[in-house]
Amino acid sequence: MKKIIYSLIIFLVLAVSVSSCKKDYMNTVPTSAVSAESVTLSADNMMLALNGIHRSLYIQYSSQGEGGIFGIMILREMLGEDVVMTEAGNGWYNNAYKWVDHRNQNGGNTLYPWRVYYRIIANANVLINGYENASGDPAKIKAIVGQALVYRAWAHFELVQLYGKRYNPAGGNSQLGVPYMLVSTTEGQARNTVEEVYTQINADLDQAIINLTGYTRANRSHFNVDVAKGIKARVALVQGKYTEAATFAAAARTGYPLMNKATYKLGFNDYKIGEWMWGCTVIEDQTLYFYHFGAYMSRNFSSTNIRTNPKAMFSVLYNALPATDVRKELISVNGNTHVFPAGYGLLSSHLKRPYTSQKFLSFANADSRMDVPFMRAAEMYLIEAEAKARSGQDGAAQQVLYDLNIVRNTDYTKSASTGTALIDEIMIYRRAELWGEGFRYNDLKRLNLPLDRTGGNHRDVLNAGLFQVPAGDLRWEFLIHQSELDANPLMVQNDL
Repeated sequence: MKKIIYSLIIFLVLAVSVSSCKKDYMNTVPTSAVSAESVTLSADNMMLALNGIHRSLYIQYSSQGEGGIFGIMILREMLGEDVVMTEAGNGWYNNAYKWVDHRNQNGGNTLYPWRVYYRIIANANVLINGYENASGDPAKIKAIVGQALVYRAWAHFELVQLYGKRYNPAGGNSQLGVPYMLVSTTEGQARNTVEEVYTQINADLDQAIINLTGYTRANRSHFNVDVAKGIKARVALVQGKYTEAATFAAAARTGYPLMNKATYKLGFNDYKIGEWMWGCTVIEDQTLYFYHFGAYMSRNFSSTNIRTNPKAMFSVLYNALPATDVRKELISVNGNTHVFPAGYGLLSSHLKRPYTSQKFLSFANADSRMDVPFMRAAEMYLIEAEAKARSGQDGAAQQVLYDLNIVRNTDYTKSASTGTALIDEIMIYRRAELWGEGFRYNDLKRLNLPLDRTGGNHRDVLNAGLFQVPAGDLRWEFLIHQSELDANPLMVQNDL
């Protein structure tokens, strides 16, 4: 961990943010080597550093496919069944789709999420552990530390779902998770157990909720108490704490009205929409070009990957949706019948393929930018519905599902299903609602379900015949990159 977690630049992100600091500060502290002490001198400096962490979610790391959190969202979708590669395109994410990259301990996609999340954690720890002597408004400092705690909890939550064994709600979670980093250190750390990781995630979130209560954020790229509660709901769902998951999800979504059908069709590219709880916007002079989410997952951007490999919905999922559901209306069965909002459209060079989705639209054919959602109120409805159904509250679950679906489909009638049938129905809508947003691999793993791409529009020529992976297969864990193993004698590899 010595070289991977910390010397992959603890302060790079901080340096980026402090570069916009006032002139006299820049004259005394070179932005190429910002110290933790300088960052935590004042509330203003701490806020600049926090903004640097926000910005790190959408910077390029190494290869073109490593566009911060965007690339990891896509990677997780490529490991599921609901996003379909229609052609090989120019090669990006092909080996992820084949379940090759995350099992190569010398490959980029085993290193990529590890260093992205641990870099966020390292920078968050600077704020969490160094704020006591900072000058400035105590309320502002408290809120900054609260957001840093959310980042630390969320990043470890993301890591343990990828590199650790799945959390077993029945107990006995002594299996290997990931190192939970509470301080910035260059000393190699051993992996905590999965239970230990989740215990600390919850402790961080509980404190963050206290810190952020009453805080009003600047914009939706920042955290507020609602997002902290939303992440708490996600964690509780994974742990099988269904009462807690439902309670936090219901609280988190309060005040975030669901988008209507007309808004739903506008391209999922505006984080000011009321339903969006947390997301990012990329301003024009910070454009990400060919490593933006929109360069791989939008329908309309003119990248080689989009033009020659439009992303499609799994036809089995498509066929499970009612015809009048807006989530189905965004899919073109023959690839030719998309109806785009004003100002959007395809070039003649865009290939037309069955079941292509136009859920995501970049700002223009020549502009890959689009605001990207990290949390929406719809997810909270689905967490609440699933949690209530899994805890035997069928009537309450039916009502929550209705409250979401009647907005997505004005012909929807309240489900009469109960038990397993109701859970299955909720999961179909969860898959359709969150399509492309980075949830599917994690959902399959948390529920100990197999990957099953059979019976639909996946093609063996594109996925190398990888249609099924059994539940519990060792391939459900990302391998730890060899460079981390070389640097840290305490690190243990997952089963090969």
